[in-house]
Amino acid sequence: MNRALSVPLAKTDPDAKFLDLDVPTWAWVVLLVCVVALLALDLWRHREAHAPTFGEAARESAFWVFCGLAFSLFFVFQFSGEAAGEYLGVYLTEKSLSIDNVFVWALLFSSMKIPLKYQHRVLFWGIFGALILRGIFIFLGAALVERFAVVLVFFGVFLIYTGLKIMRHTEGDETDENAPRAGLKLLRRFMPVSDDFDGQKFLTNVNGVRTATPLLAALVVVETTDVVFAVDSVPASFGVANDPFTILAANAFAIMGLRAMYFLLADARERFHYLSHALGAILLFVGIKLSITPWYHIDIYVSLAIIIVIMILAIVFSVWKNRQQADTPS
Repeated sequence: MNRALSVPLAKTDPDAKFLDLDVPTWAWVVLLVCVVALLALDLWRHREAHAPTFGEAARESAFWVFCGLAFSLFFVFQFSGEAAGEYLGVYLTEKSLSIDNVFVWALLFSSMKIPLKYQHRVLFWGIFGALILRGIFIFLGAALVERFAVVLVFFGVFLIYTGLKIMRHTEGDETDENAPRAGLKLLRRFMPVSDDFDGQKFLTNVNGVRTATPLLAALVVVETTDVVFAVDSVPASFGVANDPFTILAANAFAIMGLRAMYFLLADARERFHYLSHALGAILLFVGIKLSITPWYHIDIYVSLAIIIVIMILAIVFSVWKNRQQADTPS
C-alpha cells in the first residue's frame, strides 16, 4: 500500500495503550515553523526593555493559551479527535505543572535582584533553552519506552513518590533558595561575573575583560531549575501520551506561554494556598495511571476531566480560604 495514501493514525496492535501516530515530515515542519514564528513575534514585541503591566500580561497569557488550544485542531484534522485529546491532556498537565516554575522564578529573580524590566529577556532565552532541553528528554524517553515498555512503570512509581512529597511539603523548597548560589558558582567556574548591569546585555567588558552580567547568571539559574522541573514533567507527559510529536508539541505550547503567565501570577502565590496540593495530586494521578498501564488504560477523556477537576478544586478552595482569612479579625 502506498504510504502517502495510508491512514495517518494507527495503533501498533489492537491492545496498544496509547496512540501511535504516523507523523509525516511536513507535520514536523509545521510545528517548527509555528514555534519559531511565535518566538520571533514575542522577541520583536519585547525588543525594548520594559516592565509589563498586568493588562499586557493578561492579554499575552490569553493569546498563548489560544495558540496552545488552537493547535489541537491540527491534530483533529490530521490525525483524529482522540489524538487531539492526548495532545490536550499533555498540554493541560504541563501547563498545570509549569505554574510552580512561575513561583520559583519569582523567588530567584527577587533573591538575585533582577529588575522587572529585564526579566522578560532572561525568561525568553531561558525558555528557548528549555525547549531544546525538553526535546532531548522527550526523544530519549520515547526511545526508552519503545525499547523497554516497563520503564513506564518506573516513571509511574517516581511520579507517585514526587506527588506525595509535594503534597506533604507545600512551602518553598530549600533547593529554591540555594539555586542562585549554585548557578553563580557554576558560571564563575568559566568566567568572571559582574555585580553591575549593562542594559539587557548578558556579557559586558570590565577593564577589558569579557565578563558576565547578572542577567547571564540569572539565565544559568533558570536553565538549571528547568532541568529539575523537566525530571518531573517529562515523565508526566508519558503518562498521557507516548508519541514524541504529541508530547513535544504540547510541551512547546505550554512552555512558550510561561513568560506571560509569570508576569501575571508571580505575586499571587500567597493567594493559591492549595496549588502545591493540586500539583502533587496531578503527579500522583499520572503516576498511578502510568503504573497500571500494562494492565489497565484510563481513557484520555477521563484523564482530562480528572486534571481539570483537580485544578478547579484547588482554585475554589484557595478562594474560599482567602475569604475565610479576610473575614477573620486580625
